[in-house]
Amino acid sequence: MTQARPKANGWPLAGPVAARVAGTYALAETYHGIQLRESLPSIVHEAVSRVAQETGLVTPGQPEVLVVSRRQWAERNLAMFAHLLGPLEEKLTQRLEESGNDKGPAALARKIVALETGAILGFLARRVLGQYELVLPSGDQGDVVALVGANVLALERQHQFRPKEFRLWIALHEATHRAQFVGVPWLRDYFLSLVTGLVEAAAPSPGRLVRLVAEAIEANRRGRPLIDETGILGLLASPEQRQSLDRVQALMSLLEGHGHVVMDRLGVRMLRTQARMSSILKARRADPRTQVFFRLTGLEMKMRQYEMGERFIQAVEREAGWTALDHAWQGPESLPTLPEIEQPSLWLERVA
Repeated sequence: MTQARPKANGWPLAGPVAARVAGTYALAETYHGIQLRESLPSIVHEAVSRVAQETGLVTPGQPEVLVVSRRQWAERNLAMFAHLLGPLEEKLTQRLEESGNDKGPAALARKIVALETGAILGFLARRVLGQYELVLPSGDQGDVVALVGANVLALERQHQFRPKEFRLWIALHEATHRAQFVGVPWLRDYFLSLVTGLVEAAAPSPGRLVRLVAEAIEANRRGRPLIDETGILGLLASPEQRQSLDRVQALMSLLEGHGHVVMDRLGVRMLRTQARMSSILKARRADPRTQVFFRLTGLEMKMRQYEMGERFIQAVEREAGWTALDHAWQGPESLPTLPEIEQPSLWLERVA
């Protein structure tokens, strides 16, 4: 499979770093990897059908199914970021040239961000099990369920999971994300409009650029990450843009929480080893080494928001029943805000 590579000016620096940090896993290149690639399409198709029945979201057709390496996963995400953030990089370059800071410290700041992004994606590539690709590396609309073969095989071997059950359990989560974006007609365009809107609105002042350069150099000197839980866009966001970032994060909390709950609901009924798999993966997320990394990179907040999303879904079901969640899919105005994610009763009062 030919992989698209990032083309934006700063991103090629991130690719080799991501690949080096991601590493490889020997079994992925053996018959174990071949068997995974051959069996996965039927597993994903079953998951798509089960999720549609559970959620009531109509999802016509079937997604493309891929098994990718760690390096391919990192490269696909870097290419996607390069496409989405291309307009922002052009604005940054123009502003830096206008302010006379295109060389020296400004160039160093861009390299720091690119290298840090590559290192983060490389680390995540060692842990991510699956992904629903809403946007392809080319920037085109996607409908792809991808599993990172090395990580799936490594966990199966390490914990002696039953391969068919483990793979189906992962597929249920990604199929739920597909149901959200395919089964809710307005959601895909709304999500992409939030992202593109942030990019198009990111026109930082020269003064902010000067401060960003200073922050990047100081962060590098102290060994502290520059990118926090708001990501690259958060570096340049105005207070108004931060509100848009809050909407993105609230939406991601809802989608991830919904995905986890549906995955576990179906798993309890379908898979004999679901409880053990769930317990081990939760312990994996709580690994102190992982927590330190997430804390240093600013991703700890994002992980906490996903947990908040799961608690939100469970609280809504407990207080108003499973079908009450259907209100969230009625339109953008029905989506919970971040404060409502934290206090589900506020959302229930508003949509009721």
